[in-house]
Amino acid sequence: MAEKVQRIEYYYTIVPNKAGAGAAVLDALKAEGVNLVAFLGFPISWGRAQLDFVPYDKETFLAATKKANIKIVGPRTAFLIQGDDRAGAVADTVAKLKQAQINITAMQAVASGEGRYGAILWVKAKDLESAAKALGIS
Repeated sequence: MAEKVQRIEYYYTIVPNKAGAGAAVLDALKAEGVNLVAFLGFPISWGRAQLDFVPYDKETFLAATKKANIKIVGPRTAFLIQGDDRAGAVADTVAKLKQAQINITAMQAVASGEGRYGAILWVKAKDLESAAKALGIS
């Protein structure tokens, strides 16, 4: 099976980079029944971390963040890639963007088990349309 590539909307918030800050946000989302396609957390500067969310249902997510007074930025656009896990799967995707001379801002990929993998790929907003074309979607 070939990779399935789709545009996704993601949101982010900035929290203190300390134990429990991310857990508090995730607990608030859990309390409101928010289910996520993906979640990433990473430090961005001294004392601060960014949490990225790809919700299955953006209305539920946005209502939950509003109720919990979580300041959210977005939506922004990225690409979700899902496919059969094989040697070189990510390399083949990256090669398509290299060929189109598109710089990747960030990418996270993981084997999901049962012979499948998934990845999220970010490019600059100015490169979204060119990247979509290079990845074979409109």
